[in-house]
Amino acid sequence: MNRFVFGFMVAVLVFAGFWLWSNKRESKDEMLESTALIQQQIEQVGKLIVTEGYFSQVFTYKSSQNLFMNLMTSDKKALVVANAKVTVEYDLRQLQTEIDQENKTVILKRIPEPVINIYPDIEYYDVTQDYFNKFGAADYNKIKSTINARIREKVDKSNLLENSQERLMSELANIFVLTKSLGWTLQYNEILVESEEQLKSLK
Repeated sequence: MNRFVFGFMVAVLVFAGFWLWSNKRESKDEMLESTALIQQQIEQVGKLIVTEGYFSQVFTYKSSQNLFMNLMTSDKKALVVANAKVTVEYDLRQLQTEIDQENKTVILKRIPEPVINIYPDIEYYDVTQDYFNKFGAADYNKIKSTINARIREKVDKSNLLENSQERLMSELANIFVLTKSLGWTLQYNEILVESEEQLKSLK
């Protein structure tokens, strides 16, 4: 009888040990699988998000040069028309994240700054120039710099940057949805993200 009880106790202990080991292994495997899925999602959003806008600028370029000890001037001028495509890009490959497996938390530590690119298509009309004051490379570079500066001013006054920010946060919302579905938490620096709307409102 004692042997039967002893054998039964041993069997129970063996079964309990195996059950605990099996559950612990399954929990570890589940954690590793969840971490891998989150890392994969982060890598998938590691691409350029681009918002495009189109702007126009028209102005008259004029330059004068004094000749013969300021006895006369030589002028050149042109009507400049520029149609520019502007893109706002976020290189999400520079997104800095940290995965806290113990607390099941994904931390967004740094979101990259937007990069604004201006691609002007410049046309010249009513070009006039004197023999001693012709258009050169310096003039064209100055015109392009002037156009870029004026287009940038228009971009800053437009809603292009705001729209690109919203698109960025919409992309990052995919990480929030995944973490929540796996029972994880998303955190932006010290802020706990509890909804997609909250994430989209973060700057």
